[in-house]
Amino acid sequence: MNRSKRIFTTALSLLWLASHAIAEETKTPGFNHAIPPSIMTADEVETSIGTLQFFDGLPDAKTVDLVYNNLDRMRGVEVFLDFVPLASIEGLRRGMASLGVEKANQILLYDGLMDSNSLFLTGNTDTVYAIGILDLKRDGPIVVEIPPGAGPGTVNDAYFRFVTDMGAPGPDRGKGGKYLLLPPDYEGEIPDGYFVSKSPTYVNWLPLRGFLKDGKPDDAVRMWTEGLKVYPLADVSNPPKLEVISGTGKVMNTIHANNYSFFEEIDEVIQREPVGALDPELRGNLAAIGIQKGKPFKPDARMKQILTDAVAIGNATARSLAFRPRSETIWYYGPEGSWYSAFDGGDYRWLFDDGNGGRNKDARSLFFYIATVNTPAMVLEMVGVGSQYALASTDSKGRYLDGGKQYSLTIPADVPAKDFWSLVVYDPQTRSMLQTDQPYPSKNNERNKDLVTNADGSTTLWFGPTPPKGHEANWIQTVPGKGWFICLRLYGPLQPWFDKTWRPGEIELLD
Repeated sequence: MNRSKRIFTTALSLLWLASHAIAEETKTPGFNHAIPPSIMTADEVETSIGTLQFFDGLPDAKTVDLVYNNLDRMRGVEVFLDFVPLASIEGLRRGMASLGVEKANQILLYDGLMDSNSLFLTGNTDTVYAIGILDLKRDGPIVVEIPPGAGPGTVNDAYFRFVTDMGAPGPDRGKGGKYLLLPPDYEGEIPDGYFVSKSPTYVNWLPLRGFLKDGKPDDAVRMWTEGLKVYPLADVSNPPKLEVISGTGKVMNTIHANNYSFFEEIDEVIQREPVGALDPELRGNLAAIGIQKGKPFKPDARMKQILTDAVAIGNATARSLAFRPRSETIWYYGPEGSWYSAFDGGDYRWLFDDGNGGRNKDARSLFFYIATVNTPAMVLEMVGVGSQYALASTDSKGRYLDGGKQYSLTIPADVPAKDFWSLVVYDPQTRSMLQTDQPYPSKNNERNKDLVTNADGSTTLWFGPTPPKGHEANWIQTVPGKGWFICLRLYGPLQPWFDKTWRPGEIELLD
């Protein structure tokens, strides 16, 4: 019995010694036991921003400078991509002010349609724009009286968020009506008889559209000049007369900056708007680069250099999203085709799965870098109502479009558009209409009565610096040394568009 006990005790001792020896062998140097490598930091780490040096996890001075510069650059890029919508509204406000459109009762009217003199993100040559800027801080609540027969109208806030629709897609359903827009801090009485909306911001953009009749803008111009009224609620008993400023043929820039001054544009808006207009996360990103309400934006030389770099990277990122999209859901006919949507995901709030999947930030940056007007009506499947859009920035082989070469595009017969279809050529630099000898770089089967159709009912359009012989009526001019891209619009889209049984052709290089 004693002998057995001694053997057992000896075995336990040997087992303890063995386990202790193993523990000693696997113990991480400098620690009492083994530490998971995944939580450790090596003394030298190679990264895309350079070699990072540490002493026992403590970054050295060079590494600290390197990573802080990188952090500030990252935040600057993120601010650019997140705040393109806000900068775009500010660009519209400044551009319209340059033509004298600043008061509530002043409207920029494209009575001869929009042409390429206006630097305006993917504007169209097909509808009669009546555009206003509303300042609820200066004027208080503002009334907008929409006449019967108006096309799509919208109010977007200073961050390009949807506030309300007017006209055909709005609550008046094209019958006309009175709208009342309230400031974010309004606490007064709300009178009866209005479609009422409260905006999160003081500055709001008011784009209204009227349709051509027999290819002419005359009826829509008359509708706006005789029927539209915009004025402060305080003047309801004696509203000021609508002041119309023509935009046709006028030189105007509404495009936000793509250099350091982008951040100065943002700062001006932040100082003007209420703090609650943006959530703390967005405000935190701004604060990280020195933009805060009530405080001066004065970056030092180091930070200004970093932000200049950041905006260049952000701009390149936005251009990649816009002209070489990588989203799998953006293509109308798959990535093997060239046609894609500017409204990827189909949600005007830019949400995945109604918010369960988070926010589609790339889709938001893409859209606002090349387009304006944010409304649910743009993505709703409304057969025979509204409009639908398709972009193309490459030819059938996936190559960018060259303004010095000749191309063709065939629009098949039976275009599924109850009203009409159009195609506009744009400049990739400004994302506005391409400036050539043709003030309207577009074709529209309602306005361009001389368009020649093929025997099968299709229409072939031609693009290049000079018109191909015999096809002058169907030619849109391009510029050697410059690129271009296009937007196909269907007004009153029909079911074959939505179910994709009708499909536009691809752009074919002829040279």
